[in-house]
Amino acid sequence: MGYPRLLIYPEVIKKNGRILYDLCAEAGIEAVAVIKGFNALPPFLQALWEGGFRCFSSSRIAHLEEAKKLFPTCKTMLRIPMLSELAKMLQHVDISLHSEAQVLEALNQEALRQQRRHQVILMRDLGDLREGIFCREKLYLLASQVESMEGLDLLGIGTNLTCYGSIIPTEKNLGELVEDALEIEKRIGRKLEVVSGGNTSSLPLLIRGGMPKGISQLRIGEALTVPCDLIDYWKSPLPGLSNAALILEAEIVEIGEKPTFPIGEKARNAFGYETTYVDRGLRNRAILALGLADIGDENKLIPEDAGVDILGASSDHLIVDIQNSEQSYKLGDIMRFQLRYKSMLFSCASTCIENVICE
Repeated sequence: MGYPRLLIYPEVIKKNGRILYDLCAEAGIEAVAVIKGFNALPPFLQALWEGGFRCFSSSRIAHLEEAKKLFPTCKTMLRIPMLSELAKMLQHVDISLHSEAQVLEALNQEALRQQRRHQVILMRDLGDLREGIFCREKLYLLASQVESMEGLDLLGIGTNLTCYGSIIPTEKNLGELVEDALEIEKRIGRKLEVVSGGNTSSLPLLIRGGMPKGISQLRIGEALTVPCDLIDYWKSPLPGLSNAALILEAEIVEIGEKPTFPIGEKARNAFGYETTYVDRGLRNRAILALGLADIGDENKLIPEDAGVDILGASSDHLIVDIQNSEQSYKLGDIMRFQLRYKSMLFSCASTCIENVICE
């Protein structure tokens, strides 16, 4: 048995998935499972399929290949694609998100060449300033152009919020998306199948009952596996959701008392950051064989032992204060952590962390 290792509890993921799928379904909203955060690991996919999900989304074609391999009848959705991957995308992806006319024109030509039809969702930038068309009239014109393309089907429009600009979904901005959909429908003379209203950050609005009528899809990733942020950041708990679907275990490789303030002339650390320290005198601490190469950010770990305080990390070492812990740790002991989104993203992709499927 090697460490660090990631304990995966499919039944917890399945339960989380079912709760979120049903929440959306009751509001007439299709829930799409975003699978990039957990690297499309098969146990996750299986659990979400059993939880009701039939459409999987990612920013990586390889993830969607994995989903199609496990569930040939599932629908797959890709983020705004690269020009260089259009030919491959058509072989594994049913739906793609778009904001560039040039890409759509190239995709149409490739779809005709491969004798395939492909569904597209046009993305609207509502102020978060990640992907999407900022000008409404440009969106409407592009929608009309796609409607006339022989290799493409305009499935609908969508948006993304919070991921870059930290702009939260509201009745106002998602209401604008619904208005855009109505205008496009008027111009093309038919109803759009999808108005995709964002990601996990749109769930608090849905939970509070403020989701505008007309939003018909949400793309959910984070809340499926690490829903702690719904409580900690969004103050929107959803009964039944558990953050215990993933547990990261790491081994103590050094333990004992040390000063809390570094000694000598200071410079930047290994990652180029200037770090501040608080002198708390001698404290009992431990170093674990786990680092930023595995977790991305030590502050995105949640120690199961409430008496453990994370002090910092280097690429391969995690330094924790254990002075206030009621447990008597020793060299070789295992410490357990729940995860937030960033630590999940890194740990699921790490080839140096062993994945263990648990009942």
